[in-house]
Amino acid sequence: MPEVMFAGPDGRLEGRYHHSSEPNAPLALVLHPHPLHGGTMNNRITYAMYRSFEKMGFSVMRYNSRGVGRSQGRYDGGIGEISDAAAALDWMQAVNPNSSALWIAGYSFGAFVGMQLLMRRPEVTGWISVAPPAAHYDFGFLAPCPCGGLMIAGGKDDMAPEPAIHKLVDKLNTQKNVTVDYRIFPEADHIFANQAEQVTDALEDHVGTVMARRAMPLAAD
Repeated sequence: MPEVMFAGPDGRLEGRYHHSSEPNAPLALVLHPHPLHGGTMNNRITYAMYRSFEKMGFSVMRYNSRGVGRSQGRYDGGIGEISDAAAALDWMQAVNPNSSALWIAGYSFGAFVGMQLLMRRPEVTGWISVAPPAAHYDFGFLAPCPCGGLMIAGGKDDMAPEPAIHKLVDKLNTQKNVTVDYRIFPEADHIFANQAEQVTDALEDHVGTVMARRAMPLAAD
């Protein structure tokens, strides 16, 4: 799990990167929760998602946004953090110019940043949003959302209440060619204290299903 330092828009950013042994492996970028509430790339759910992608043969990165850990700069209210995510993606794509797919996975504030990045990068092929803060941020920018993905909510989450996430899912599912795989873990609160394994199982199930479905037409050619 090599440590990497790469250029961000506001100074150097610190990350952890796993390079797949598979040629042209798919890529995944994993985004951490809110930096002002202790969110770092070593957050338990962030780390668990990173390891899941690694296990599935992806080249995968998690990183600290500006002002977190050894990353330079200071918190920028979400705007600069979206630019940080784009810089992380640029770095990964430069190392992997022929990757077969690109996924973005974010938890809490990281889910908001990840969905913003999704709208800016048409090459993204899938996404995972765990506890997106739909009651605190306006996700109306997902119009139209470029592709379907997996959304996970906790039934006992006070920070990202399930009804607000449900409303967002319903809105996305009305869009053409978008299907959101929505999973609710009834006992989970915002930190998913006992549900890390459920999150990674859901991620691996969703990503595996989507990747297999995409591979089928290629196999038929």
